[in-house]
Amino acid sequence: MKKLVIGILAHVDAGKTTLSESILYLNGKIGKLGRVDNKDAYLDTYELERARGITIFSKQAILEIGDMQITLLDTPGHVDFSAEMERTLQVMDYAILVISGADGVQGHTKTLWNLLDMYQVPVFLFVNKMDQNGTDKEKLIKEIKKQLDDGCIEFGQVKTDDFYDQLAMCNEFMMEDYLETGQIETCQIIEAVKARKVFPCFFGSALKLEGIETFMEGMVQYAKIPCYPDEFGAKIFKITRDEQGNRLTHMKLTGGKLKVKDVLTNGVWEEKVNQIRIYSGQKFEAVNELEAGSVCAVTGLSQTRPGEGLGKEKASSAPILEPVLFYQIILPEDCDPRVLIPKLRQIEEEEPELHIIWDEQLQEIHAQIMGEVQIEILQSMIQTRFGVHVDFGIGRIVYKETIANVVEGVGHFEPLRHYAEVHLLLEPGEPGSGLQFSVECSEDLLSKNWQRLILTHLEEKTHKGVLTGSPITDVKITLVSGRAHNKHTEGGDFREATYRAVRQGLMEAESVLLEPYYSFQLELPEKIVGRAMTDIEKMHGTCEISQTDGEMAVLVGSAPVATMRNYQKEVVAYTKGLGRLFCSLKGYETCHNAEEVIESIGYDSQRDIENPTGSVFCTHGAGYLVNWDEVKEHMHLESYLKKKDDSSVETTQNQVSSAEERWISLEEIDRIMNKTFYANQGKKSVWKRGKTALESHYEPTDYVSIQKESNEEYLLVDGYNIIYAWPDLKELAEENMDGARMSLLHSLSNYQGIRKCQIIVVFDAYRVEGHREEVIDYYNIHIVYTREAQTADAYIEKFVHDNKGKYRIEVATSDGLQQMIVRGTGGALLSARELKIEVDAANERIMQEYKEMQGEERITLINSLSLETKEQIEQLIKKENE
Repeated sequence: MKKLVIGILAHVDAGKTTLSESILYLNGKIGKLGRVDNKDAYLDTYELERARGITIFSKQAILEIGDMQITLLDTPGHVDFSAEMERTLQVMDYAILVISGADGVQGHTKTLWNLLDMYQVPVFLFVNKMDQNGTDKEKLIKEIKKQLDDGCIEFGQVKTDDFYDQLAMCNEFMMEDYLETGQIETCQIIEAVKARKVFPCFFGSALKLEGIETFMEGMVQYAKIPCYPDEFGAKIFKITRDEQGNRLTHMKLTGGKLKVKDVLTNGVWEEKVNQIRIYSGQKFEAVNELEAGSVCAVTGLSQTRPGEGLGKEKASSAPILEPVLFYQIILPEDCDPRVLIPKLRQIEEEEPELHIIWDEQLQEIHAQIMGEVQIEILQSMIQTRFGVHVDFGIGRIVYKETIANVVEGVGHFEPLRHYAEVHLLLEPGEPGSGLQFSVECSEDLLSKNWQRLILTHLEEKTHKGVLTGSPITDVKITLVSGRAHNKHTEGGDFREATYRAVRQGLMEAESVLLEPYYSFQLELPEKIVGRAMTDIEKMHGTCEISQTDGEMAVLVGSAPVATMRNYQKEVVAYTKGLGRLFCSLKGYETCHNAEEVIESIGYDSQRDIENPTGSVFCTHGAGYLVNWDEVKEHMHLESYLKKKDDSSVETTQNQVSSAEERWISLEEIDRIMNKTFYANQGKKSVWKRGKTALESHYEPTDYVSIQKESNEEYLLVDGYNIIYAWPDLKELAEENMDGARMSLLHSLSNYQGIRKCQIIVVFDAYRVEGHREEVIDYYNIHIVYTREAQTADAYIEKFVHDNKGKYRIEVATSDGLQQMIVRGTGGALLSARELKIEVDAANERIMQEYKEMQGEERITLINSLSLETKEQIEQLIKKENE
């Protein structure tokens, strides 16, 4: 039988559970249509869910349509249980996104849409509650296309011209078929839906069973059945316990078969399957064997974790949606924390995002929680399962830390008869990338098994930052070097060295405090938008008006969780119940009041005994501690960054350094050319001897035996070579390369005015992907930027070779190899030092001429008069004086 796993997602109160009930009812799975408000919904199996009228845990139901078996996964809609929903996304073949026709696309709907895109799950959309007054299908479909994707197309009226027109715009293959045949085949639509190019939209009312059958037929018609390999694979997405306390591991088989008593392993643990259950609502069926494509619950596995992969499946990354608040769990006076913590760990297995922590220093239990609703659910679960009533303290923000620069962290652990040294490169990662680990370490330095062990130690621990002791994120950590001792190194030594290397690197790095931000959508009356925008500005947030209809306006933006977490109550108050605020986690950004937070937390990284920043070295048979800022003075291996910098500097100096440049004289080039290029021509070929550099560079005026086509002179300048060969330009280039280029061009422009030749300055652009050769005129000289994969050397050599018979060509460079090549092609040479002397002389000459012009006698009116006029004026002056 064909198998398909479909999940249902929605913003809270969009009618998701009602849609599930309608599908099961029309399929004949249930005989009575349950309702959330009647507390008899088929998939709301927990008393807490029925009491609150919301879905808290994901559940499944099995239904058959024709020859297809569909596993329907109902997921929580409330934002406080988003992590449960996100874990379920990993096993879906398709998703149903339910949108309320009365409310349109809401804040959490967009979050769900982004998650579906991230996990690449194909989507069918069902717009519910279309029976309510004021719903407008045309307006809704426009909003959905604008807010979600232009590929959202109504499938209620298929095979119309408008339907085909919209489909053709989603895919070029469908466009070609439509233009040729006037229609689009169903198989192409199926592929487009699977590839997330098309998102079928259906409209109806789940409560009144309107449009449900059409929707079900559409899903069956346009869904593609996955093909599974024979090799075993399974993805674990959930851990629960049944009423008897048996631990259940919920998984989807993605390959092969699973039988009772099969032994499963993830490479670390190995356990046997005792029972295979297929749940449908509250009931289950026990089976002995299961094929790929099925979702089941397995007993007998005690070490599984949500997100793990078995067989060919790899483990999933951590959920994107995570708690941003942590609370103290306050126990009754007669309750021993040591007794309750193991019990709380059971709940943590089911809800991994809780991160239950025992703070030894404060003697407190902490848990990370999404919101107030989850607190109530946890209190009820702890009371029901363990008979303990707990309270929760005031919620505090979960901060994180990252770094802003690249550093090398060094950890050394060498007490007596132990040895390990680890060098880690810490680099800033992309926002939201989390922690990434890699290896760039030679096996000559450290064997493969030690490298794998270090990676394991990096991944097993939550690494604390040094500003507030918060977890670090968005950092790439690369193992670049390390050392073990053949006799004294043990596995635990590298654990200590690895942890210390991370901490030492963080102490050296420029750390940045991050705080969680909400993305929000605020609906409120238009006349009080100004008040809301002022509030958001005070909360250090940003916003803009996304839409308005004259009465109501919608603001969208983001703001820190710390300032916005209680804003919902204010919105209800000042809008008199008309305003609605929808928040979803955007991610972590730079903290708006970092100094204040750091001071209030008061974390001292050097007093954190569990996370030491220094290292342990050994001398005279005894170990001793070395502070983090002195570790690199004692380390046994060379610094990776220092070695890399030295290598880079050495390469640069070899290429462009002027101070240590070995000048090759023209006579020496002649000797090299005559001993190599002309060496094999024999005694009879003496007449072919090359001209000396002196003859080539300083051509005698009476030498006219070889007439050139033109007397025009060209000077080709290797731009970057000259910049790094002239000390003043080299110093300027270290601070501002553009400034150094312009200074060189200005000097050569002045030089051209004196020498009166064609000057071409050539700059390398060979590393610029897709760059074409570019020629620019700068006043009276020409600039050439070479094309991709062409160096300045190659351009100059080709120019000399192609034009040596037409023009008198001279090349200015200090590159010895290039000098030899240019000399071999018949060009004349001018070293960087000689060019500098000539350019300076030209500038001095220009300044001299300018000063002479300034010193000339000024032209006055008296000098322009005739002699007769001058005599008349002199006589008048004499008479005046008398």
